[in-house]
Amino acid sequence: MGVNVRDVARATEFYLKALKPLGYGIVMEVSAEETGHAEAVGFGAPGPAEDFQTGKPSFWIGEGEAASGPMHVAFVAPSRAAVDAFYAAAIKAGGKDNGAPGLRPHYHANYYGAFVFDPDGNNVEAVCHNVCADHEIQRAQFGSEKVQGSGGVT
Repeated sequence: MGVNVRDVARATEFYLKALKPLGYGIVMEVSAEETGHAEAVGFGAPGPAEDFQTGKPSFWIGEGEAASGPMHVAFVAPSRAAVDAFYAAAIKAGGKDNGAPGLRPHYHANYYGAFVFDPDGNNVEAVCHNVCADHEIQRAQFGSEKVQGSGGVT
């Protein structure tokens, strides 16, 4: 998956910070000379050496005109804490709120997500589908986790 951005340096800085809590980092960079038009940056998550995806990009950004307007990109998070950390990092990196971390049971009972707009207006989401642990259930029962609206509006 890839998205065009207006300023690849600014977008790289945003995604590097926003995706770090999800374990993503830069795994490949391609120059304008190599692509024949504009530079591109590939992000990926590390994994076990035997995993064929280790060190390979699964999300790209490249400088260019938006293909069809803002896009919605979702990244799977390993935990609700990682969703919370993604949201905080993305906001701190200049993202705009589009749905604070929380349960969204209208998707499914364990759908815990957060949404931000990146500097180009793309809707970026982190979502955890895991059944919550006992301590998370207790937190939810005592109101520290709010049930959120749909989020993801582009």
